[in-house]
Amino acid sequence: MSLNRLRASSGTYNVRESELARQYLRPERMLRCVVCFLDDTQQTFELERKAKGHALLDQAFQHLDLIEKDYFGLQYAEASGPAGLRWLDATKKIGKQVRTAEPYWFYFRVKFYVSDPSKLQEEYTRYFFFLQLKQDILRNVLVCPTSTAALLAGYAAQSELGDYNPDEHLSHYLSELRFIPGQTGEFEREVEEQHKQHKGQTPADAEFNYLEHAKRLDMYGVDLHQARDQSGVEIMLGVTAVGLVVFQNHVKINTFSWVKIIKISFKRKQFFIQLRREASEHSDSLIGFNMLSCRTCKELWKACVEHHTFFRLHVPKAPSRRHVFQIGSRFRYSGRTEHQTMQDCKKWGKVERTFERSPSKKYARRTVGGHTTDVIVEERTIDGLTNVPANTTRITAPPTNGTTTAYIRPYESFNNRLVAAATGASVVNTYVRPKKAWSSSEVAPPPPPSSRKPDEYTNGRSSIDHRSENGAESLVVIRIKPDEQGRFGFNVKGGCDQNMPVLVSRVAPNMPADLCTPRLNEGDQVLRINGNDISVMEHDQVVAYIRQSASNSTGLVLTVRPNVYVGDDEEPEAQCVPELQRVARTVPPNDRLPESVRILNDSLASGLTLEQFEQLYRRNVAMTMSDARASSNLSKNRYRDVSPYDQTRVKIQECPTGNYINANFVNMEIPTSGVVNRYIAAQGPLPNTCADFWQMIWEQQSSLVVMLTTKVERGRVKCHQYWPDLYETVDYGLLQVTCLKEEETPSFAFREFALVHLEVRARDGFLLRFTTAH
Repeated sequence: MSLNRLRASSGTYNVRESELARQYLRPERMLRCVVCFLDDTQQTFELERKAKGHALLDQAFQHLDLIEKDYFGLQYAEASGPAGLRWLDATKKIGKQVRTAEPYWFYFRVKFYVSDPSKLQEEYTRYFFFLQLKQDILRNVLVCPTSTAALLAGYAAQSELGDYNPDEHLSHYLSELRFIPGQTGEFEREVEEQHKQHKGQTPADAEFNYLEHAKRLDMYGVDLHQARDQSGVEIMLGVTAVGLVVFQNHVKINTFSWVKIIKISFKRKQFFIQLRREASEHSDSLIGFNMLSCRTCKELWKACVEHHTFFRLHVPKAPSRRHVFQIGSRFRYSGRTEHQTMQDCKKWGKVERTFERSPSKKYARRTVGGHTTDVIVEERTIDGLTNVPANTTRITAPPTNGTTTAYIRPYESFNNRLVAAATGASVVNTYVRPKKAWSSSEVAPPPPPSSRKPDEYTNGRSSIDHRSENGAESLVVIRIKPDEQGRFGFNVKGGCDQNMPVLVSRVAPNMPADLCTPRLNEGDQVLRINGNDISVMEHDQVVAYIRQSASNSTGLVLTVRPNVYVGDDEEPEAQCVPELQRVARTVPPNDRLPESVRILNDSLASGLTLEQFEQLYRRNVAMTMSDARASSNLSKNRYRDVSPYDQTRVKIQECPTGNYINANFVNMEIPTSGVVNRYIAAQGPLPNTCADFWQMIWEQQSSLVVMLTTKVERGRVKCHQYWPDLYETVDYGLLQVTCLKEEETPSFAFREFALVHLEVRARDGFLLRFTTAH
């Protein structure tokens, strides 16, 4: 008999031994991770010993119920100290990354700072960005001027404390809060003045305004890394959404945008960036920096890879397959990009939720031995509490159901807390986060149009009624229904006691006034409220009348004159406008257009174009606009703050209503080329100015018209249709216009017209090309 047949015909199984093994089998020990969130709460998660980083990230996001989660990450401190802050890699095992003793401590933070807060779809996400920026300023990570810090602190106080009330907010009411390091009483008084000016803003509004102002700081969203240049001077390299920024003594000295960088690489302690050659250069530029160690050099390189992928790519690039003799890191960003996050949020839409905002820590100043320090006041119920920090002072309050005690301990910086966590010291929770207890001020979206009657309006949605008075202007009737808290979401200024008309000074985002159709805009003049003239009302009477409308079943009905500009005529005489890079003369003619586009992309990415635009003067004080403001010409202006100069306006020669039209000659000189492009910038015609518009085209012999607006935008008429439909002919005064051709695309419509003068038919008119935006 063969050996295989012998094995197949026999076998044993020890039943008792198997049961004993099952009984005494020790379960695998779990990995304990403590995550400190931005609202100062802590949560312990247990994972398998071999769990990777994405498992902890998923549990943290699930705990917060966070949808726009790709902007956030977890940081941990290495055993070497607080200087070694690292981001948790989602693709690697947690035990291989963290070298400290258990439990492992992590800190939930913003990893990718969004360039524009309006990109964040949810108020809940903006709230976490708000908490992160508050911490960055308090820990001096985000450096900002004192005036800006006071403005931001005013928004923070409005978010947490609500409207300023002199009966509740007594003297030094801000002394318990901390906004900046080394906060003084003078700074708190500045914050108090800012807080008074933010009255009426909801927490969501105040936080959005906080982010809008914080994003303009030079250090906003900068991931800093210590380095030295080739001369040995100490600098800081910052990785941002737009590229690599160089700081020296907290001052930005250079910016390398992603569009200019071809390649990034590192070798040991040296970090290199390769830049695209300029027009006057013959080869690409290679710039090197010296880092403190090989580890920090690789961390900088990884940060550049992640930021470039997240902000610049639509889909992450998959890592290449490793070859046998491949040298170098194969690291690639493994998460979703900003584009994917925004597309996913648009697909699912807004999630209606409520959440509770966590109160800030309460501080007090304590002087010991002539030295004053800030201390944190923490409220605790000490029943069963055994672990109390040794450096605390106990203050017992009147007893309730249990003994409530306030513990005061010295304020610890973020780095000190990281050291304590790395050495295994315990950190006491400062606030217990309620489970799934959200409350939001966002207005619920209206039901789809198909489920409403034509005369109904809900949550700010309304119908539109344009009325013309002798063609001079269009008055807009706006119907607004308050939200659940009786708010309309807009502010007004002016009144008869202030000798100025009642104007809309601000419209809060995502509030009924912002969501209604037509939308209420800043600068609109309010003429009537619920059909009653308010020209004789004082400011306080107007505000009270608006608030009383919240209790009406019909809501608020405003009759407004759109976009009225009331301000001082004085404008700055001199502006410092940054110089833009231009195409060099040495560039061949065939390459000038691509080179110009590349320079424009670089300027847009670095923010130079936007900076130049914002610094342009609103009006040239050396030129006048008397003709536009004449009583006979007011009916020809769509907006009161958009008028042509007397010296450069277009004058119509043959027009029965006068020579005025709201249009201006624009001459644009192309530097170094000797070419001057000449244009005419005109407003969208009104019903009573269509004939004037075509007369201008005829006299100026303009063969191309580009319309940069649609006829109606968000319920507002932006331009009257001053052209005939396809194959139709319309007379505009002595001019006859015929539409010969029409071609539409998703974004634009291209049309061709034949323009003929009825009294000069011998000239046969001319062919006109016409482009409009959908």
